[in-house]
Amino acid sequence: MNGDEFLAGRFEAERRQLRAVAYRMLGSLAESEDAVQEAWLKLGRSDVSGVKNLGAWLTTVVGRVCLDMLRARTSRREDPLTGPDDRVRIPDPVVSGLPAADPEQEILIADSVGIALMIVLETLSPAERLAFVLHDMFDVPFDEIAAVLDRTPTSTRQLASRARRRVQGATPSADTDVTRKRGVVDAFLAASRGGDFDALLAVLDPAVVARSDGGALLPSLARRGATDVASQAITFARFAQDARVVLVNGSPGVVSFADGRPLSVMSFTVRDGRVTGLDILTDPARLSTLGLTG
Repeated sequence: MNGDEFLAGRFEAERRQLRAVAYRMLGSLAESEDAVQEAWLKLGRSDVSGVKNLGAWLTTVVGRVCLDMLRARTSRREDPLTGPDDRVRIPDPVVSGLPAADPEQEILIADSVGIALMIVLETLSPAERLAFVLHDMFDVPFDEIAAVLDRTPTSTRQLASRARRRVQGATPSADTDVTRKRGVVDAFLAASRGGDFDALLAVLDPAVVARSDGGALLPSLARRGATDVASQAITFARFAQDARVVLVNGSPGVVSFADGRPLSVMSFTVRDGRVTGLDILTDPARLSTLGLTG
């Protein structure tokens, strides 16, 4: 085996973690793949003979690439992913459990984080997000993160601490029992498709918030309260010829279809056996890239 083959093998061994890092940093599956590819190109251009831990080196390279991509978003003044009235641009969901799911996406499932947390990560500054993701999620030491940010380790630690407080303050508490959550999602799906308003009220928290992202043509909006959310769920269900429970970022969710095309991906936050939050991607352009078939 020559040197290039050896490095290629080592890189492939690290690809899963690198994609996970990039996804948490960017919230975009396509951009995450671009970041990992850039790390591969960087590896090919670098002398790593003196690198003792290639995995750690590649993780920081991906972190730096993602940081540059996030800063480019800011410089282009792209619309923020969060706005007034709970409006959001929902990060790309990782959907599993469908026969046509992309095997390359499946590797993200085991280490995935929920859509609700991903939305919170989008509210952080690029530097805060890098410090939090690399340290709190991947145990990268602060001195290595500091080198990427061109800051002192102390300053980097403060960035991560500030990000941690924001994440903890904004991330809703939720049930973690997957079996119990699956039961709640099943009940929601049956009630909405059956037009059973009372059954929906029973499964929705009175203060539930449903946020949808329809892309450029259908700007995001939020609905509050069980009555409004239940009415909208029943109305939307009439347009969906098929709907099924899947895994959305490793947690039970729902994908709806019409004429074989995906209409929505729904992510649920469940607390004490009731739905407290719904994050719904209905953007046709982005749904078409997820490889979902009815």
